[in-house]
Amino acid sequence: MKATLNGNEYTFDGDMTILEAARSTGVHIPTLCHNEFLEPYGGCRLCLVEVEGKRGLVPACTTMLEEAMTIRTESDKITKSRRFVVELLLSRCPDAVAVQKLARSFDIPFDDERALDPVGRYLLYRAPKREKTNCILCNLCVRVCAQIPKRFALSFEGRGIERRVRPPFEKPAETCIGCGSCAYVCPTKTITVEEVS
Repeated sequence: MKATLNGNEYTFDGDMTILEAARSTGVHIPTLCHNEFLEPYGGCRLCLVEVEGKRGLVPACTTMLEEAMTIRTESDKITKSRRFVVELLLSRCPDAVAVQKLARSFDIPFDDERALDPVGRYLLYRAPKREKTNCILCNLCVRVCAQIPKRFALSFEGRGIERRVRPPFEKPAETCIGCGSCAYVCPTKTITVEEVS
C-alpha cells in the first residue's frame, strides 16, 4: 500500500492506522491515550492529523491507512488544535508531569499568565477549579483492565467536569486481582499499586 506522509511517499505492508504508519517511518505524532496492545480509543485528541479529502482533522490512532492517502502530521491548524488540547489537560491537572512536558514541547508558557493567549489564560487561571487530580481521563486504565485480564474493575463515572475513574459503585472491586496493569499504563502515574498485608 502506498501513501504520502508529509510530502514523502512510502510503501506500507498490511492493515495499519495512520499512527502506526507514521511511527514506522520515524514520524512522531503525540498521544497520551494510545497503547499498542490495546484497541485504539482516540480519546486524548492529541494525534489529530490532516488527510487530503477528509473534512476537519482526524485521529491518527483510529483512522486506518488507505491506498494513495495523503497525510500531514504538522501544520498551523494541527498545532493550534494540539495546543488547545494541552491547555485543556493543563486546566484539569496542572501538576501532571506528562502534561507539563507536553506543554513545554508546544511552547505553552503555563507558569506565566501574561504570556498565554486569552484561551490559555482563561483555562489555566480563570476557569472554575475542580478537585485536584493528575488523571487526564485517557481511559487506558479502564481499557487495559477490560481487555487484558478482562476483570472490568474500573469504569468511568459522571459527565463533563465531574467525570472520574472509579471502581463500580465506589467500592473496592471484587473482580480486581491486583495485577497492576492499570498502574503500568497510566501516563501520569495517578494510579499506584501497594502491597497490603
